[in-house]
Amino acid sequence: MTLASLFLVVLASFVHASWNLLAKRAASVGPVFVFAYNLIACVAYAPWVLYLLTKGSIIWTLTGIGFVLLSGLIHLAYSLCLQRGYQVADLSVVYPVARGTGPMLSTIGAFLILGETPSGTGLIGLVLVVAGIMLIATQGKLAAFTRPGGQSGVRWGTATGGLIACYTVVDAYAVKVLGIAPVVLDWFSNLLRFFLLLPLVLANPRRAIEAMRGHWWTALGVGLLSPLSYILVLAALTGGAPLSLVAPMREMSMMVGALLGMLILREAVGPWRLAGCGVLIAGVILLSAS
Repeated sequence: MTLASLFLVVLASFVHASWNLLAKRAASVGPVFVFAYNLIACVAYAPWVLYLLTKGSIIWTLTGIGFVLLSGLIHLAYSLCLQRGYQVADLSVVYPVARGTGPMLSTIGAFLILGETPSGTGLIGLVLVVAGIMLIATQGKLAAFTRPGGQSGVRWGTATGGLIACYTVVDAYAVKVLGIAPVVLDWFSNLLRFFLLLPLVLANPRRAIEAMRGHWWTALGVGLLSPLSYILVLAALTGGAPLSLVAPMREMSMMVGALLGMLILREAVGPWRLAGCGVLIAGVILLSAS
């Protein structure tokens, strides 16, 4: 993996951790919040997409259109599943389970579907990344997953992780094989989710507006940061970085979230989370060297 690709993935991790912290604050709003930040994303990134379209550098094929539609549907299911998980369980359970299972399944998909060849160093790095994520989340206490709320978090986190793996493999194929620009893929995916969620809002506009009261600034942050974090990852893939390395490396966001909590929110980190950060960093180093 090149230094430029590594930088893009690391930067994406910081952005990703930031928008997930914002999304948790609006967990109670549910699908209406997903609609709101998709609307903001469509408006904010439209000039960039229109520039590429008018430039004539994008060639549409039936296969490409099919992958864009499929990506939009999977991303919608992911957004709703994640938001529902945040409603019924703790972020500290849902997020790490989702981000831990996602790269593991994505890497398997990269081997089976994209034909990438696994290396011993890469596989060890993947295991260390997943182990580091779990240490950061649980602080060495597996009881976090056995409590009633924890069990719901595991279920919703695993479902979300499966959807992460699906859209990661689909989108990697779209940008690496079909040559679709990352921002174009993400924008049309957001646009599809917008139209699919629109009937839900139009059914009761007053209730939707009321539900979003006090959450528009949060939606603005998520709408700007969520596409950016993913576009950076897709750009790394477009630059030639293998999915089997990028998928687990982007889960550095777990470590970033823990460190931001310590430095900005003054949260207690403890030895287990510090150990998890160390294990995760070791895994990333092995992945980048493979």
